[in-house]
Amino acid sequence: MTEDPKRVHPDDVLPPEGRSIQSRKLVTDAAKLLPNLVKLVTRLLKDPRVPRRSKIALGLAFAYVASPIDLIPEVVPVVGWADDLLLLMLVIDSLIERAGREVVEEHWDGPGDLLGMIREVIAATRVVLPKRITAVIDRVTG
Repeated sequence: MTEDPKRVHPDDVLPPEGRSIQSRKLVTDAAKLLPNLVKLVTRLLKDPRVPRRSKIALGLAFAYVASPIDLIPEVVPVVGWADDLLLLMLVIDSLIERAGREVVEEHWDGPGDLLGMIREVIAATRVVLPKRITAVIDRVTG
C-alpha cells in the first residue's frame, strides 16, 4: 500500500519531541516580518502626508499597551495580551489605510507579498472584534 505524499501525518504537525513544526514556522515568519513592520510604522509617523490624527491614535495605543491600567489584566492568560495586540493591530491598520497605498509602498522596503500578508492579517482583526469597537477606533484615528 503506497502513501499519498500530500497527506499530513501526525508527526508532521506534532513531532515526537512535542514541538509543533507549524508553530515554529509561524514564530520564524513573525520574526522576519516584525522589523519591516516597525520600519514602515516609524517612516509613516515621520511622513507629513500621513494624517496627524492617525499618528496621535497610534501614540495613544502604545500608551495604553504600556500602561498598567488595562481593560483585561495581563494576568489573565492569553486574553490579557490579546486586547493589547488587537488594539495595536487595528490602529496600525488604520494608519496604513489613512496614509494611502502610494505612501505605504514608498516607505516599504520588504518583499511586496509580505506587505500584502501584513494587511490581510491586520484586517482579520476586524472580524474578531465587535463592530462597535472598530467603529470607535476608526472615528478616533480619523
